Amino acid sequence: MRKALRWLLALTVLIGTLSTAGAATAAEPQPADIKDRLLSIPGMSLIQEKPYPGYRYFVLNYTQPVDHRHPSKGSFQQRITVLHKDVSRPTVFYTGGYNVSTTPGRREPTQIVDGNQVSMEYRFFNPSRPDPADWSKLDIWQAASDQHRIFQALKKIYSKNWISTGGSKGGMTATYYERFYPKDMDGVVAYVAPNDVVNDEDSAYDRFFTQVGTKECRDRLNAVQREALARREPLEKKYEAYAAENGYTFTTIGTLDRAYEAVVLDYVWGFWQYSLLSDCDTIPANAATATDDEIWTSIDTISGFSAYTDQGLETYTPYYYQAGTQLGAPTIHFPYIEKKYIRYGYQPPRNFVPRDISMKFQPWAMRDVDTWVRHNAHHMLFVYGQNDPWGAERFRLGKGAKDSYVFTAPGLNHGANVAGLVADQKTLATARILAWAGVSPSAVTQAKPLAKFDAKLDVRDVEREPALRP
Repeated sequence: MRKALRWLLALTVLIGTLSTAGAATAAEPQPADIKDRLLSIPGMSLIQEKPYPGYRYFVLNYTQPVDHRHPSKGSFQQRITVLHKDVSRPTVFYTGGYNVSTTPGRREPTQIVDGNQVSMEYRFFNPSRPDPADWSKLDIWQAASDQHRIFQALKKIYSKNWISTGGSKGGMTATYYERFYPKDMDGVVAYVAPNDVVNDEDSAYDRFFTQVGTKECRDRLNAVQREALARREPLEKKYEAYAAENGYTFTTIGTLDRAYEAVVLDYVWGFWQYSLLSDCDTIPANAATATDDEIWTSIDTISGFSAYTDQGLETYTPYYYQAGTQLGAPTIHFPYIEKKYIRYGYQPPRNFVPRDISMKFQPWAMRDVDTWVRHNAHHMLFVYGQNDPWGAERFRLGKGAKDSYVFTAPGLNHGANVAGLVADQKTLATARILAWAGVSPSAVTQAKPLAKFDAKLDVRDVEREPALRP
């Protein structure tokens, strides 16, 4: 009996010792320097730290599974950046849906909440591409799961509220992330996010192009576009010389002729995506009497003759793959151009992806997201530009949405933002962003950005991508 009591006492002491040791381990202080804290995350490594006044800015790699359903089957390095303000501030999670910039920058919600910003490079955009690349693992759920793992890792450091954001394909990305992981973020601000629910029904775009801007401006643009097709022979000779001079090739799209027409057919769309109504003065007033050089320059300035070369397409292969498998792509018509001038029409994404990459469209993917947003949106803000073609098919809210909004900035294009909204909507949007970020009630009431404008950090220009890429 005494032996049993002594054994029980010894066991109790041992357990107490282990518990104390465990408590001591748990109580060990975290590294004081933010860089050390970031690099203490398993799978996180430093590429570069860049100085910026008032911030610490890090370019990092984070180890991600190629397939989140089967994490043991390979990994890749995903590039992210962290603009560190203070762990006591809210954090904005930004993605543009493409490559990530490695230059310090601050998105509009980050300025509004005066917070930290984590930016993610979308999977399969180089260098964040698995090797070998299993393209079947490039889908919206896998990308949302990338964000979820990054959030889980960084939430331990940045414990205050989080808001996700992005523009265009980045706005789509923020929306898909919310659909699959609705408990992660405290709010979503999605800018100019297209929503192509039914890929084969694109009449909304055709209606848009009969109403946008003014008739005078539309007529100018339509005439230049038509003239570029009517003068196909001399302008394609110019294109051949241009391609030879720059070493451009056309293996993916097939021929220079296909590439030429694709660039020209992007022209009107590209103008409204990136320009304002006031820019119509830069378009040749009389296309019929304009020189070949004037027509070429106008098309090249807006659409870019390098866009459909192999070299222009390669960077955006992941986007075109997604457009042809899940996102959908717009098709519009050109009633003001005689049929004899149009040989291919708007070409499908399949034509812009190398043939050794297999693709199969999933029509249910966007229907699922659209249904979810209509019935489940919570703390979501969608901002569109009145003159942006991509807003012709947009996200809409249903009865199930709560504390969510869809606003349109008058006269703005693909660079529409909260600052461009009419006064009452701007005040409401700013207040809701601040409330979702969990800042002080007085700041929410004032409904003004908490950080002063910084000309280097707060770039307001449209993110320039070739036309027909959101």
